[in-house]
Amino acid sequence: MRNFAATRLALLLLPLALFSMLLAIPARAAVEIQEVVSDKGITAWLVEDYTVPIVTIRFAFEGGSTQDPAGREGIANLMTGLFDEGAGELDSDAFQERLDEVGADMRFNAGRDAIYGSMRMLAEERGAAFELLQLAVDSPRFDQAPVDRIRSQILTGILADERDPQSQGRQEFAKALYGDHPYARRSDGTPDTLKAITLDDLHAQHDRLFARSNLHVAVVGAIDAEALKTELDRVFGNLPEKDGRTPVNEADLKLDQQVAYNYPLPQASLQLVYPGVKRDDPQFFAAYLMNHILGGGTFSSRLFNEVREKRGLAYGVGSALHNSDYASTLVIGTSTRSDRAAETLELIRAEIRRMAEEGPTPEELAGAKTFVIGAYPINNLDSSSAIARTLVELQKDDLGIDYIDRRADLINAVTLDEVKAAAQRLLTSEPASLIIGPEAKSEAKEAQ
Repeated sequence: MRNFAATRLALLLLPLALFSMLLAIPARAAVEIQEVVSDKGITAWLVEDYTVPIVTIRFAFEGGSTQDPAGREGIANLMTGLFDEGAGELDSDAFQERLDEVGADMRFNAGRDAIYGSMRMLAEERGAAFELLQLAVDSPRFDQAPVDRIRSQILTGILADERDPQSQGRQEFAKALYGDHPYARRSDGTPDTLKAITLDDLHAQHDRLFARSNLHVAVVGAIDAEALKTELDRVFGNLPEKDGRTPVNEADLKLDQQVAYNYPLPQASLQLVYPGVKRDDPQFFAAYLMNHILGGGTFSSRLFNEVREKRGLAYGVGSALHNSDYASTLVIGTSTRSDRAAETLELIRAEIRRMAEEGPTPEELAGAKTFVIGAYPINNLDSSSAIARTLVELQKDDLGIDYIDRRADLINAVTLDEVKAAAQRLLTSEPASLIIGPEAKSEAKEAQ
């Protein structure tokens, strides 16, 4: 898709951005968040920042690809490729030209649990930019020509993935892990489901998911609360109050199984999936710190030290807690030489057993706390886009507007015993495992 607006915006702001970085970076750790409620009842979190004359808005409508109807899988992904391809009275070319004229960068994408949108704009063009965003959000055209073009692009990607053993292996693993849950489906659909999507389907899905009841909004930049109220009502005020989402059940993870996708590759990809912990669970930060010590801390983690540093079995190895609306997992992954896959997997499982049985040391826990507290502003608050993205996720997770201020205290309050308990809770289960690579040879075959 065309991106004239993004290029113009970058060129206009480059000199200002380079200068402002020197002034703004030290202050990024302190974020003052206001809750703004418009006359029509639309709520947004606002961080005013006049360092550079730009405004960034990010928003999410809960209900992503999990809401794709049966037989129409991929509709959310297709729909998000079309919001800048014509809206209101403006066809695709006219809409793109208008975006370019006002210097705005508009993006949409579909996740499993939400449809996300964002726009970065010059403050002096705020009115015109928000007008275009309103058209895209409220009145997308879904004309046949751009629908066919974007659908063709997605189909090309699907066909390419069908020849990619990594993609195919991960898809087989998702089916084995999630069964008939929507998380097992491809977010971009299949050739058959994508071709079945009609213009009426797109309009119906938009009408069902774009509402005020499932909306979260964050705004960062050169705009005050009163001006924002007007723009919130302009962009979202005409949407229906209630969304039409279909209830989705919690995923029943199928652990304690091994999936092998055999393919003659020089490297084998390994993945282990353990139970995770929900974001609102009292043990969340204990599990988060445990994961950081095990494999989430990259260069400082136990897995990196044992697998990469001591034995050179892999370039990288890591673990991460994944939190979705209907499933929480702890995922460990690496790639290694095919002939050393079994050795690498056993080494990883030995480190997992050691963590489950012994937990971390006091020194490891202290170091993990220092890192995860200090890294948060660097990873989450270092730009207007990052702040807006973080604030939307905090709203979706219902963590409270004061979460950033409370986070360090929550982490520092975690005890060593709580981390040990989290390790035992998550790591004593038998995981689901995936191996993508050559078929393992038995000892009998080796002897022949």
